[in-house]
Amino acid sequence: MNADPPQSPSPALDEAFHSTTRLAIAAFLSGCSEAEFGLVRDHCRVSDSVLSKAAATLETAGYAEIRKGYAGKRPRTWLSLTASGHHALSRHVTALQNIVAAAREASLNNGGRVS
Repeated sequence: MNADPPQSPSPALDEAFHSTTRLAIAAFLSGCSEAEFGLVRDHCRVSDSVLSKAAATLETAGYAEIRKGYAGKRPRTWLSLTASGHHALSRHVTALQNIVAAAREASLNNGGRVS
């Protein structure tokens, strides 16, 4: 009996990033230490309420941190990706890349045709 060699677990898609809005927020935040709420909202092209809900979902998952404070006398909210969020996003992106690579390989093995 031949046993397949043990394989390291492949990265899996993370449900927290199934929403394109949450994925876009995490991707944006991955490039900075933190960002002001309005900047993230404008970049992701969403409303305040959509960003607020998505950020809260990422915070509940432990992937984002929401910090409230003041800039002068004006209330402000800043968002940042946690270390867990960076790791989860990286695994999610790797899983997406694996899906694309497997699809390309399957297509090439089939002469570029799918029947």
